[in-house]
Amino acid sequence: MKKLSELEAGEAGIIHSFEKDELYIKLLEMGCVPGEPVKVVQVAPLGDPISIEVSGYHLSLRLSEADSIIVAPAINSL
Repeated sequence: MKKLSELEAGEAGIIHSFEKDELYIKLLEMGCVPGEPVKVVQVAPLGDPISIEVSGYHLSLRLSEADSIIVAPAINSL
């Protein structure tokens, strides 16, 4: 298991769980639900924010938000 913030551009995973309860509802509303495939599409030049593909759309997250999402390795690339 890794944190979403630890993935490089092009890497994918499956959302497993969340660390911070205060972001849980916000992330669920944005389509980041456990079991959903997620792929890091782009990382900003200074590393923050990152662009991910989840639930069929692109979403930008701060590293602090991505740091609270635990992902399992993806079986197949997205």
